[in-house]
Amino acid sequence: MFFYIFEFVKDQIKKELAKLIRSFNRKGWSPATSTNYSFRISEEPNTIVVSRSGIDKAYFTKDDFIEVNRKGEALPAFESQRPSAETLIHCSIYDLFPQAQFVLHSHSVYPVLWSMKLQEQIIFQGYEVQKGFDGQKSHLDEVCIPILENSQNMVEFSTWMENRSAEFTNHCFLIKGHGTYAWGKTLFEAKRHLETLDYLCELEWKRNFESK
Repeated sequence: MFFYIFEFVKDQIKKELAKLIRSFNRKGWSPATSTNYSFRISEEPNTIVVSRSGIDKAYFTKDDFIEVNRKGEALPAFESQRPSAETLIHCSIYDLFPQAQFVLHSHSVYPVLWSMKLQEQIIFQGYEVQKGFDGQKSHLDEVCIPILENSQNMVEFSTWMENRSAEFTNHCFLIKGHGTYAWGKTLFEAKRHLETLDYLCELEWKRNFESK
C-alpha cells in the first residue's frame, strides 16, 4: 500500500512541475529544448527526478522525467534515456543544501543580460519584492546574487559552486551568458525565488538602461 501511495505522490508532483515548465516556456524562459528541472522526495533521498534532455518545453509532460542517483547517473529503469547535461548541477545543489527539494533553471532574458554586464555578483536594494527571497525581511537590505562563469565541464562547475556556496544565501545564482538556477524546500518556494530574481533583474535593467 505504501508503495502505491508513494508512486501516486511522485506522479502528482511530476504533473504539477510539468505544468509549470510549460508556463515558463510560454513566458520565454525555456525556449525550445533549453533548461532543466528536478525534484526529490523525502521517502527517496538518494533519487533525483530530473527532466530528460532534448524535450521541447512547450510540450513537456510528466512522462518526460527520468530518475538518477546522487551522482547524476540514470537508474536502471531509465538507462535508455538521457538526463540533462546539467544534471550534476542539480546534484550539487542538493548536496550543498540538504533542505532543497526542487531545483528550477531558467534562460530568461534579463538575468542573462546582467550576467554578461557584471562580474561576480548583482546587488539589489530598495525593492519590496526582494523579500520574495526566503530570509529577506526588509527592502532596505542589500541582496547579493552570485554570478558564476559558464563551463561545459560540469565537474569543474560543481567545484566552483562548492567554493562559492557560502554566497548562495538567497537560494539562487546566475551563470554568465547562460541563465539562472533557483531552489527551494517546496515547488512554490523555488518558483518564488526564480520569479523574484527575474523580476528584480528586469526592474534594475529598465531602471539603468531604459528609463533615461
